[in-house]
Parts: sequence; structure tokens; C-alpha cells
Amino acid sequence: MAKGTSISASSFGFEYWLNKAVEWGQTTTFESQQDVCLHLPKLQEFLKQIYGAIQHMVSNSRKEGIIEAIARDNLLHRLGQINTIPALKLFPLIGQLLGRLCWNPFVVAHDESQQNLLQCLWCLYSAEPENAVEQKANEWIWSLLQSLTGVDHGARSVIQSLHYPEEYHSKLLKNMVVSLVKELQGYQCDGSSMFLRLPPEQRRSISVLCLPIVTLPEVVPLLEALLTCHEDGLDETLITEFLESVSNGLLQKQIFLSEPAVMSLWLRYLPSLEQAIFYLTETLISHPSASLLEVEAVITESLLPKASACHPSLFRVLDNFFRAILLETDGHPKIIAIIQAFTRCFVQALLQVQTQMPLKLYFPYNHQSLVMALLVHPSDMPSAAWSQHLISIIQILKRIVQDKEVTRTSADLFENWFLLVHFGDWVNVALQQLMTGDDNSEMLLWLLLFYYKPHEENQQGSHLLEDMKSVYNRIKVLGNKTTLNLEDVQTALITGNLYTEQSHHKDLINHLLVSFLLFSASGHRIAKESVQLSMLAGDATGGVSELLASTAHRLKNKGSKEDKVHSTIELLRQQLLETQSDSAIKCAEQCTIFHDSSF
Repeated sequence: MAKGTSISASSFGFEYWLNKAVEWGQTTTFESQQDVCLHLPKLQEFLKQIYGAIQHMVSNSRKEGIIEAIARDNLLHRLGQINTIPALKLFPLIGQLLGRLCWNPFVVAHDESQQNLLQCLWCLYSAEPENAVEQKANEWIWSLLQSLTGVDHGARSVIQSLHYPEEYHSKLLKNMVVSLVKELQGYQCDGSSMFLRLPPEQRRSISVLCLPIVTLPEVVPLLEALLTCHEDGLDETLITEFLESVSNGLLQKQIFLSEPAVMSLWLRYLPSLEQAIFYLTETLISHPSASLLEVEAVITESLLPKASACHPSLFRVLDNFFRAILLETDGHPKIIAIIQAFTRCFVQALLQVQTQMPLKLYFPYNHQSLVMALLVHPSDMPSAAWSQHLISIIQILKRIVQDKEVTRTSADLFENWFLLVHFGDWVNVALQQLMTGDDNSEMLLWLLLFYYKPHEENQQGSHLLEDMKSVYNRIKVLGNKTTLNLEDVQTALITGNLYTEQSHHKDLINHLLVSFLLFSASGHRIAKESVQLSMLAGDATGGVSELLASTAHRLKNKGSKEDKVHSTIELLRQQLLETQSDSAIKCAEQCTIFHDSSF
């Protein structure tokens, strides 16, 4: 707080909170307890402001005056009014307020509120009392501190004499939780299969009373029972503040819930799902050097793939998030890599779901024949079968895209492209197939053009296809040379004026070149030197790192014959790490802006 700033007790809402503290102390009705719990978030902010004000003023005042003021208060519940003490002039009844709050069990049960009260009291406590007055005042403050930090000495002595362990109160809480859980779960009545359950009003009331103790480990069974309890109607019975507190505790790893409870939380409270998705995306973007195995481990651990597989509605929310952030970041390669890694984890989880849902529930905007063809991962079939399966995918996709009755708008075109983005491993395979064989090259190039430039499909598709065939043929010729150098590669790419700094096809040509370096003997020999090309440096990487990681991940179980490919991949990745820009940082910044403006 800046010195000289004009403030008043009214600006803090002091009178309002003092009246609240008095009101809460006069009645112990259930409604009063609920009122305390609902006001806890705002009370925390108020106590933080009070602490800041006291800390500033006490640092500029004689603490002896404050202690003397406390001692003169016969009730020992409020500070005396001393005009010479700035803090007391501002908050003359601060003792009464702190005292009442410290003895309210629903206030002090909340960790953060308790911490705020402790801070306020320590500001008023004299570490070295110099006289009886200060000592007496300290005793008053000490009694409040004891009420916040545990049972007092007398109660502790009684407990010890009865041989009760110190975790006595924890056991009482556990017993209360067990009792409430039994009520929530219901019981069988008259041997029938019907269960009697608590009315919605009582479930709502329990969720209110849980607010101060959400992060206590003993309360986890009650949280899970509340989240997974049966709902008879469409309206949510648990209060939003409870769902938000559980969501925050889960995200900050203060509490750990079972898988059914987490899924139920996401189904009940959409913001919690959105927060989990964004947190996962932010985590993956902030670790650009992680391998795809590590990325998939993080994704699986988040529980989002399994939840999405079990509940199509959750998948649709998650997929809409990916759709929006992909557009927001202008198709950033890192975002595409995350979507593809998530899709692999999702498909694995989908295969393990006992109750199979129709694919239409997950992909409502796409032809199911195309979805089913793409769902088969390349690693799930022999490499000899890749070519034929790719042709089947391309034929279905091409028929859909070029059918004017089906693809009526740019939105329809986007949905088909977005589906292909999910299953980008097949695009990766198409790049490999172009360099390892000559058959079906035109169809494979059509697939790549659609993937890299979908919006040009209906505009100048035939002309672009011919241009790409020309580039592809020149690259293939390089593979037949017995001696190859960097100048040969540069000449082949520059011919036809397709490859320039402003070229819209630079990413595709880069990836064709990378595929050539990986899957041809002559490419292996010049791989290191090729990184020096401007196309594979700085901001022009265009997803080359992601392509290398994806290829290595896809070929990891293919045996020793791919050792040369793996060594070339590692060589290229090491060289790229030395030249890469801060594109991942830019992507993270865009994602943060998207999060702030969306949630």
C-alpha cells in the first residue's frame, strides 16, 4: 500500500463483515452455516486487504500502543479506540471482528481463511512483551492463535490422559464423512431393487457445508459420493461454488479423485473440463523437447482420452476446443501434433470401452466410412498393406470432397480436413510411400495437397497438382544419382520458381524433401548438409520437427531395417534444435490469449 494513500474502513467493507461476524455468532442454524460457507471466497479477499493495511500501518507505528489498546478492552474482543494509532483509527473494532471470526468453526475450517486470520493476528502480536499490559494482550491473541492451530493445552491434556491419539479430530471427521456417504449412497428398501436417496435439497446443503474443507484428504470419499450420486432431474443439485472448488483443487493437485468422480465432475461442470483441456495443452506446449511417448503418457494420465471415449459429449467439447485453438493459432504444427497425439490415445481408449457407442456420436459431421478407414492406425497392419489402405482412404475422401451435394460449404470442407488432421499418421505414411515407390504417386500427392492446402481444392486443384508432380519428379531423380551434393538439391527445388520465401507450398515441399532424406540412400548421405537450407531453418521449419518425431514414433516397432532412418532422424533433429526459433513460445502465447478470451 503506497504511503499517503487515502483509505477508510468503509472502502474495505469493514462494517459489513463485522455485522456478518456478529450475525453468524448469534445463531447456529443450518441456514446460518450455509451463509458462512457461501461467503468464504469474498471473506478471504477482505482479510487479505485488512492484513495488507495493518501490516503497512503497524510497520510505521509503535506496536506498544496497539498492545495497550487491546489490554484496555475489558471484553478482550476488540481493540480500543486510540486516535494516535493509525491502524486503530482506521479499524477501531478489528479485535472484535478477528475474535468472532476465530471462534467460528466454519470460517477457520477453511485453510486459506485460517491462514489469513493468522497473518492478521501476528501483525498485532508483540514478540517481546515489555510489561504486564503487553503480556495480557499477548495472552488474548495467543488464545486465538491456539484456536486456529489446534486444541488448547487443557484439551490436549485431557485427550492424552484418555490415551486418545492426536489425530482424534481427524477420526471424528472421517466418521462424519462415512455417515454422510452412506446417506448419499442410499439403502435397499424392503428387499426391492429401488433405492431411497437423499432429496436434492439435502445434497445441495451438504455441498455447501463442504466448501471450507474441500482440500482435506479425509473428505475425499464425501466429495466422490456427491459427484457420483444419482440425479433424478435435469437441474444440477450441487452448488456451482462447490464444483468450482473441487475443480481447482483437482487441477492444483491438492486433492486426488477416482476416475468416475473426475468424469462426473466434467459432466456436471463444463468449466472444469475446459480448464483441464487448456492445462493439458499448455503443459504439452511448454515442453517442446518431449518425445511423443512422453507426450502420450501425459495425455493418458490426464484421463481426458478415457473420459472422451466413455462419454461422446465430452469428446465433442474437447474436439471443439481443438478446432477453435487450431484456427486461432493458424494451424500451428505444435497444435496439430498435440491433436494427433491425443487422437491416438483416444482411439486406444475407445477400443477398451465396454459399451461401444456409434461413431456418429463422436464425429457427427463426417462420413462413417471415412472415419472407420482412418481409425485403423498404420502400426495395426503390415507395412505391405499401407499402400492399398491409403488408396481406399483417398478414394473415399476424394469422392466426398468433390461431391457438391455433400461438400456444400467451406465449413463442410473444413470438417473433412479437420478429420484428416486427427489421423495425420496416414499423411506421414503417404510421404514415405512417395519415396519408396512409384505407384499411385498422383493420388498420394492429391492427399498431401488437400492436407496442406484444403481451401485450394475447388479453386485451382488441377494446376497445383501438376506443379507438385513436377517437384516430386525432380526430387525422385535425385535418388537415382550415385553422387549427390547440396547444390543438386537446391537446383531441383528452385527450378520452376515454386520454392520461394513467399511460397504457399513451402511446407509441403519441405516435407517432401525430409521424406527424401529419410527414405533414400542418397538422402541419408546429405542429410546433415541439407539442414543448412533456408527451408529447414528458423521460422521456416513448418512442422519439420513434428514430422520427424511422428515418423520416429510410427517406425519404433518396425525392426532393425529402419535403423538407418532412425539415425538420420536423430541427426536432423539435433541440427534443427540448433537453428529453431521461438515458434513454440509464440504458439504458447497465442494459446494463452485464446484461453483468456474464451473461458
